[in-house]
Amino acid sequence: MTTPTITQIYQHASVRSYKPDPIPREMIETIVAAGLRSSTSSNLHMVSAIAITDAAKREQLAELCGQQKHIRQAPVFLAWCADLSRLERICQWRGYEQVADYVENFLLAAVDTAIFMQTAALAAESLGLGMCYIGAIRNNPQQVIDLLALPRLVFPISGMTLGWPSRPHSPRPKLPVRAVLHWETYQTAGEESAWREYDEAMIATGIYQGRQAAIPGQSGEMEAYGWSEHSARRVTQPYRVGLRDVLEKQGFALQ
Repeated sequence: MTTPTITQIYQHASVRSYKPDPIPREMIETIVAAGLRSSTSSNLHMVSAIAITDAAKREQLAELCGQQKHIRQAPVFLAWCADLSRLERICQWRGYEQVADYVENFLLAAVDTAIFMQTAALAAESLGLGMCYIGAIRNNPQQVIDLLALPRLVFPISGMTLGWPSRPHSPRPKLPVRAVLHWETYQTAGEESAWREYDEAMIATGIYQGRQAAIPGQSGEMEAYGWSEHSARRVTQPYRVGLRDVLEKQGFALQ
């Protein structure tokens, strides 16, 4: 079962190589307008997007985001931000005081931002543009906040490079549906077969370049390095451990 929309979704691939051609301002506005049509909790619109086209500022962002060359190369960088600041100003305008001190407030804004930016990504891809999310915008969040002059109660959730792809990009395999879809209750029976299937699919792409990993439970035995080994190693390391301090400095008390 498919539709043109589903077909487009299945063609998604992160793009990290762009032509230098600029993107018309009206096209950026169209993409963000599409994002605005997303679902939003209680119609509160707790999102803002900062579009950066200035090459010098994109250079600074590249340095703050792990020296990723496609941030310099893409003609547009979008910073997607959870934003409770607008509601703060609206409350002041209407004579109220916003309560934004709880984890739920930040979660609402972060979830709204994720929904918004994914809708915008689909809109961009439908126009022939390529994109890549930049989670590394959270590597140095305070410096990004300062660079983009983000006010209190605004926090960068993700960046996004946007531009015209310089070459074709192929979609990567994804986990089998049975690995993520549960019926009635959360079930783990038989999930290893789905992991192994995905390991094989990712190994076949050549992304892990023939690396080897120990076979679980079999001392000294080796197998091809796959997604499960790569993911298990990744989540054993702490990342961006200072985020809470920056969030609190931005006004998200997270009580």
